[in-house]
Amino acid sequence: MAIKPSQIQAILQKKRKDFRSFESSNQSGLEAYQAAWQDLCSTQPEQLQDWLTTHQRGNVGARPLEPLSKPGVCRSNLRWSNREHSLQWVSEHLSGVTTFAVDGSQIFSSKDLSLPIALVQVGWFENPHTPDGAYTKDIELNILTPRDLRVHDPSTHAERIVNLHRFQMETERLVSYIEQVKDPEHCLVFFDGSLVATFADAYEEDARKAYVKALLKLLRASEHHRVPLVGYVDTSYAHDLTTLLELFIGVEKMLAVHDAQMLSRFMEWGDCTPIFRCDRTGILADYKEQSDRITFTYLKTNQGPPARIEMPRWMHETALTDQILNWVRAETIVGGGYPYAIETADQTAVLQTSDRQIFFRILQDWASHEQLQLRWSRKMMSKIRRR
Repeated sequence: MAIKPSQIQAILQKKRKDFRSFESSNQSGLEAYQAAWQDLCSTQPEQLQDWLTTHQRGNVGARPLEPLSKPGVCRSNLRWSNREHSLQWVSEHLSGVTTFAVDGSQIFSSKDLSLPIALVQVGWFENPHTPDGAYTKDIELNILTPRDLRVHDPSTHAERIVNLHRFQMETERLVSYIEQVKDPEHCLVFFDGSLVATFADAYEEDARKAYVKALLKLLRASEHHRVPLVGYVDTSYAHDLTTLLELFIGVEKMLAVHDAQMLSRFMEWGDCTPIFRCDRTGILADYKEQSDRITFTYLKTNQGPPARIEMPRWMHETALTDQILNWVRAETIVGGGYPYAIETADQTAVLQTSDRQIFFRILQDWASHEQLQLRWSRKMMSKIRRR
């Protein structure tokens, strides 16, 4: 039965005070952080540096690697009268530059199927931006068995294992690509997500270590081969800058306010913040020699809050970040506010409903040939019939 719009409207009206109260409180907190951000950017560099020196590494959220000044953003001053002119700028910056991105997708049978199994697929897109328009798109897949999914261990979460395996396949493909790049000065590799796996802090130790191991391998490969790497987070809820403001300025902590939301007011398209070093507590402590070698900036790429751009520190040390950010800007122009390389990799990797049906049909035929007992739950059979 379809939902009843009248019921939704009635409940929303009944609870409108809750939403208004949240919005009012959030706006008040947001303005406090924004005022503190301006205070921070007006602080004498020596004063800020003296304060940072007295605080141990890993607990102030962010440490600036570039000078701060009001309004706390670096203006791009990029404006075009029409789309054609912006694409001309894109061509000037990306011509001869190879961009590469990977994304993943998965099919997980869950408890609807008697045989524990999952299919994980990663797709990639390589665009050398040559006059002939040549590019490469391809996929790689793997199947996880009951042994891979550890179905006899009640302490494990099979879906979490699938997610980890997908993550490992994505990072491994990026690493293998980085290792064979012949012209690193004209190459940019995109990682779709954060290079700091804070989300894994809540996982069991083995999973946490596995995520760190995958990202460490990626960071080390980028630094060793000098291939630029960007972790692109389109919708970031990071609190690194707000943490710095809470500690240095004394803003009252408000979790609902995050860095990107705070900065959005000060930014126009193409603007970015100075480069900061990520200085979080938690999982970064496990990053060994890379624990203080992840930098970030916020880059305005569309009408929403700015995207978070994370990069290995070696790129800042070799003065590459300005050029790399122009390449990212160019990619987002082509992609309509989102990097075209990542967008295309996602389209390449995504598993559609038809793919799911094909996979389960092949699985059913194979199980029958192998005389394996394969049973569907009644709920799943019902869904298949109705959809």
